[in-house]
Amino acid sequence: MGGANDERFAVLFRSTYEDLLRFTERRIHPLAAEDVVAEVFVVAWRRLAHVPTEHDQARAWLFGVAHRLLASQRRTDARRDALTSRIGQVLPPEGQLADGSEHVVSQIDLARAWSLLSPADQEALTLTALDDLSNTHAAQVLGISTTAFSVRLMRARRRLRVHLNSPARRARLRPSNTTTPGGLR
Repeated sequence: MGGANDERFAVLFRSTYEDLLRFTERRIHPLAAEDVVAEVFVVAWRRLAHVPTEHDQARAWLFGVAHRLLASQRRTDARRDALTSRIGQVLPPEGQLADGSEHVVSQIDLARAWSLLSPADQEALTLTALDDLSNTHAAQVLGISTTAFSVRLMRARRRLRVHLNSPARRARLRPSNTTTPGGLR
């Protein structure tokens, strides 16, 4: 970009940043709002030739970008929440306690393990488990090669397994040596 474009972008940034930040903060958490606004300006920088030159139109264009980014983030959050719910509905294996307590423990452990995964790991697992996409299609969604996605998915599954098989979880699943009120073990 040239000096004129740099100056145009700087003026656009200075004149709209606070308004865009307030716009996004009314819709999402303030810390996340800063990220969305930053992404709006990344888009504006990359597409500066498409940004209207008239200030009010440029401002509206930026708000439209913010609106679309927020909608995309809501869809991602909804998919992640749905996957967390879907993962939590895993049926307990045969032979578990009839009261379902082991199933509840498994759901809690799964939710905890899921929360420990990075957003990239969660996205890889979400695309295949919830969205039922093949590795090839999931890779296209992320804009990476199928091989890179396959490796990412393999590592995400491995990390989920590690979190699910943590020593703290195994300790909770071990039978306790406590006695019942009647003195029976």
